[in-house]
Amino acid sequence: MHISDAAELARQEGCVEAVSRCLEKIEKGVLNDFITIPREHALSRAEELDRQWSRWEKKPLAGVPVAVKDNISTRGIRTTCASKILDGYVPPFDATVVKRLCEAGAVIVGKTNMDEFGMGSTCENSFIGACKNPHDHLRVAGGSSGGSAAAIAEGEVSIALGSDTGGSIRCPAAFCGCVGLKPTYGAVSRYGLVAYANSLEQIGPLASSVHNIATLYDVIAGHDRKDSTSVQSEPIIPRIRENVSGMVVGVPKEFYPEGLNEDVESAAWDVVHSLEDAGVEHREVSLPHVAYALPAYYLIAMSEASSNLARFDGLRYGLRTQDTNWHDTFSRVRGEGFGTEVKRRIILGTYALSKGYHARYYLKALKVRTLVMQDIERALSEVDALIAPTMPYPAPMMGDKMDDPLSMYLSDVFTVPVNLAGVPSLSIPSKRKGEGGMPLGVQLIGRKFDEATPISLALAGGWE
Repeated sequence: MHISDAAELARQEGCVEAVSRCLEKIEKGVLNDFITIPREHALSRAEELDRQWSRWEKKPLAGVPVAVKDNISTRGIRTTCASKILDGYVPPFDATVVKRLCEAGAVIVGKTNMDEFGMGSTCENSFIGACKNPHDHLRVAGGSSGGSAAAIAEGEVSIALGSDTGGSIRCPAAFCGCVGLKPTYGAVSRYGLVAYANSLEQIGPLASSVHNIATLYDVIAGHDRKDSTSVQSEPIIPRIRENVSGMVVGVPKEFYPEGLNEDVESAAWDVVHSLEDAGVEHREVSLPHVAYALPAYYLIAMSEASSNLARFDGLRYGLRTQDTNWHDTFSRVRGEGFGTEVKRRIILGTYALSKGYHARYYLKALKVRTLVMQDIERALSEVDALIAPTMPYPAPMMGDKMDDPLSMYLSDVFTVPVNLAGVPSLSIPSKRKGEGGMPLGVQLIGRKFDEATPISLALAGGWE
């Protein structure tokens, strides 16, 4: 459903009626895609909108239900990051993006399931259990923003927020068959996002259509004095180009290795050919250092996670034990509260930052990051955008990756270079299906703060 249609429905039927129907659908769902459904909070908000409709009706999201990933702070609504260690935590403040949603007239109808603290590519690392893929309940929804993508693909909401550290918006968008945008680093405020890896992660929109992505991005983007890394960015909608004839897209040869899943490769070339019909040229480009992006990413991400998650000590909020001294409390709370994957990443990150290994691993990874960033920026100086597969295969079966974490890490091979470089990437669903009729995704990667070009190309290629 287009955002304007959802707003029109709220106007005709009343927000309370529209939101009630949305909540009923979510509550009857079987995907395990929501952690918290704040029924009273949502209906109270809908009543407020109905009472003062003349004040809200011209807002871009007037009366539109929206889902929010559970690592984004929502005042008065439980925020757990899908972790036992934060079960019961209710933030006293809204994240900046949540505040902007509310100012635009949106109604938050739920906090979505995710991999614990954003660490995973399947949405199975959650303390409430795995999120199911709407197209096949025996397959994963993708991670870490799996709940948001599943809710959109199931038709429970038309827009949602996720966060993307190494592909966590684009991966579930590809697996579930919806649209997801990882914005330029700094384009959207991270204030209120529970930190995993500060230098990589970015809040972004997931939606049922490219138009909805553009609308939601324009609501949440822009400078925020509470986030020193944020900058003022130009809205997408006024910059969308109807005529893309003469533009050039690059096809990075390193993203099409020998042995790549045939359906995945064909899906990417289908997009190239669709753009050719719109007058867009393509040429091969090279990203010579991208082969080292995956190990560099995981060293950086795990190191930052080790530092960020040290704050969860069982003393100020969240899980608490009956121990009477700090050492026992800290050890027991973290042992009981964190899941296996989170513990693994904290341990590996702590090791990479330890004395004698900091320069050997972490600092070297930062140097590799610079090389990857330079490769992508060089390529984008020659073409308007890059086209690549989002994920190397369709959504795997539940449990396939849980006992093989290295295989799960390798699945991010096409998404992590974008986060290292800080550029925007739009994942669109292919019109071609993969194994078992499952969705496939294709990325359109743009220059920094030029989200409008991938959006324009997607629209020109036939993705509404």
